[in-house]
Amino acid sequence: QVQLVESGGGLVQPGGSLRLSCVASENIFVIYAMGWYRQAPGKQRELVASISTIRTGGSTTYADSVKGRFTISRDNAKNTVYLQMDIMKPEDTAVYYCNTASGSWPWGQGTQVTVSS
Repeated sequence: QVQLVESGGGLVQPGGSLRLSCVASENIFVIYAMGWYRQAPGKQRELVASISTIRTGGSTTYADSVKGRFTISRDNAKNTVYLQMDIMKPEDTAVYYCNTASGSWPWGQGTQVTVSS
């Protein structure tokens, strides 16, 4: 069973940046479109960014709330997907998770991101 381990979260001031990483335990990773999700307190988990397989062009999509500020990328050789978050806002505060773009794998523990001055 694939395991996902997210890292890179922390406390950042508004306008700052963070880079999240997610490592998958299996190289089956390469055949899946991947996504980053977040869940804020009292809210449902939402997909904020996704990236297709390299074979299909590695195209990316973003939620309107993060478009122009977040960048998703992947390194298949490392079974890793990244989320570069820039110009961060307090409303980006959440636990961030990675998974397939359809959320089909077991969820990892996530990484907490807090944006506050």
